[in-house]
Amino acid sequence: MAAYAYEAMDTQGKEVRSVIDAASEADALEKIRAQNLFPTKVSAQSGKSGGGGAAAANLGQPQSAADKKKKVGGGIFAFRVKPKELTAFTRQFATLLDAGLPVVRSLDILYTQLRPGILKAAIGDVKEDVEGGSSLSEGLGKHPRVFDKLYVNMIRAGEAGGVLDEILERLADYREKAQRLQQKIIGALVYPAAVVFIASCILSFIMIFIIPKFKEMFDEMDVGELPGPTLVLIGISNVMKNYWYILIFTPVLLWVIFKLIVRTPRGRLIVDAISLKVPIFGSIISKSSVSRFCRTLGTLVTSGVPILEALSIIKLATSNAVVANAVETVHNSIKEGDTIAEPLKHSGVFDDLVVNMIQVGEETGELDKMLMKVADNYDNEVDTLVSALMSLLEPIMIVMMGLTVGFIVIALFMPLIKIMDKLSSGKG
Repeated sequence: MAAYAYEAMDTQGKEVRSVIDAASEADALEKIRAQNLFPTKVSAQSGKSGGGGAAAANLGQPQSAADKKKKVGGGIFAFRVKPKELTAFTRQFATLLDAGLPVVRSLDILYTQLRPGILKAAIGDVKEDVEGGSSLSEGLGKHPRVFDKLYVNMIRAGEAGGVLDEILERLADYREKAQRLQQKIIGALVYPAAVVFIASCILSFIMIFIIPKFKEMFDEMDVGELPGPTLVLIGISNVMKNYWYILIFTPVLLWVIFKLIVRTPRGRLIVDAISLKVPIFGSIISKSSVSRFCRTLGTLVTSGVPILEALSIIKLATSNAVVANAVETVHNSIKEGDTIAEPLKHSGVFDDLVVNMIQVGEETGELDKMLMKVADNYDNEVDTLVSALMSLLEPIMIVMMGLTVGFIVIALFMPLIKIMDKLSSGKG
């Protein structure tokens, strides 16, 4: 017998942590479930089980050594499945189940049409697990890099309610809307980023190769003391020409420092808090985070996932530390018997519209519908902000490029005018 530490949820959605004695990891899971608990993590406290070392069962799934070998993407060089590919798989899976095909047959059809890769390998493993008597959610839970906690828990809820096809449809809808929002934000930044990159390359070429030629010409023609703007331009050119390696490696070094900072909880919290305060960009990040929170919570609640478990899933899935802390505050308040709306109001992240609509949803028993309406409303606001950002960025870039080119032209023409004046006075 070995001791196993575990984390689980009870029927009320409350988190339970304890230790249990069992002969194996699978035996520990059975004993935990026999107590009407839903295990989310099981780890051996001795090195005798799970093939040596600290074995862990995520999402309540046993993991033998063979299971670990089957896991896709578990190494250092792991890759995740493309979101579009997983969304398409989810939609097709829902369609096949809605047509009345069994789960194994549906997986078999999808497996044959998938391209070779991580998703296909994972589906092959899941199909084998389901054929061997495991539930679909148990099979998916063995591949956390392909199917996240949100995905697995929604599938488990669908299995429990006998509405797996409906859950998959909701999951596909959720993923499609989330991807559309993400693509709009990324798409809005592609054009200005490309313009800035191309302009930087052209200006670098001018500063490194063209400006030194003008300096040589000015020296040969003995212009005398050069004007201030010209000296500034030549100084910038000399720095870029002689210390180009510093200009290249400094951004890389700053990026590495930034990544090290955001790896720490405190650093990540500070960076995320600052990002929410940046004009326009901060509003886009804030509103998209609130939209994601509402849509995810609404989808989970509609699927029958307990509210506390849903909030735990959302906290792990939230990329912004400020929003994640707000979600944790809501989770802890609900555990103490509070409503959802009250802690949201004091979090400082969610505005009055969100709080009031959620409060109405709680009072009328239509929380899921209200959450979806809030998400749709915020998606529209993000669209408006992205359009405004694009409209604002274009003239700003034009003005900045105009000022830069104008400065270069003026700085180069001032000595030329001085030379022309000398030539004119010499002829006179």
